[in-house]
Amino acid sequence: MTSTTSIHETVREHYAERIKSSASCCGPSDCCSTESKLYPVELLATLPTDVSSTSYGCGDPITLAALQPGETVLDLGSGAGLDCLLAAQKVGPEGRVIGVDMTPEMIERAQANAKRVNASNVEFRQGYLEDLPVESGTVNVIISNCVINLSPDKVKVFKEAFRVLAPGGKLAVSDIVTDGPLPEPVRQSLSAWAGCVAGAVNAKEYITMMEEVGFTNISVNPVFFDKETVDAALAEMALDVNQYPREEVYKAVYSAKITAYKPM
Repeated sequence: MTSTTSIHETVREHYAERIKSSASCCGPSDCCSTESKLYPVELLATLPTDVSSTSYGCGDPITLAALQPGETVLDLGSGAGLDCLLAAQKVGPEGRVIGVDMTPEMIERAQANAKRVNASNVEFRQGYLEDLPVESGTVNVIISNCVINLSPDKVKVFKEAFRVLAPGGKLAVSDIVTDGPLPEPVRQSLSAWAGCVAGAVNAKEYITMMEEVGFTNISVNPVFFDKETVDAALAEMALDVNQYPREEVYKAVYSAKITAYKPM
């Protein structure tokens, strides 16, 4: 059985290497690539190309969140800072954006990117999603992009998210979920954990975990990947086709637009 510590270490090492090599989260032609046009072109055009092209997500939580001026936003697993910088534009100088990531190399790159574009209303903190370095009840909107699936203890992530949100606060995330169980060999693969696959849970389970910690008005809208996208991601993880039945993964894994609220 893979441990929480080994999963954290594997994921952290994976993303540290990705940012050093300027690669996307899973591979050059997968769901995480900006080539899949996850964001509106006009939104990405507000940032330098090398900043906007460093994406580690599977969706567009910025549009999903419908951010307003003056809001305080928290990005769970902020990576190189792309979503934080886009959020900073939406909330304006009177708003505030906090990015939390466990990988030092990501924090360093995100801080450099923020400085480069003069985003003075953004800060980055190193920490785990299961133990957020954020005060309770201080956040209006939480965003996240293909990161919660990486956590080995998603209930803790949702508990922490609920804790830091102010009453009436919104959770708006893009994440990988499944429709049915993944093959057990994939779930036990550390490389598959790092590649946004093994840690994904059934959408119904995802909803149940959020409900149990207190979230309400939960919505999960699927965005299915094509076969080539999933195949490229699994190939990047060097999964043995004979050991990892890919056809089962094709049917199971998809991205989702997820929103939920903390009651007033």
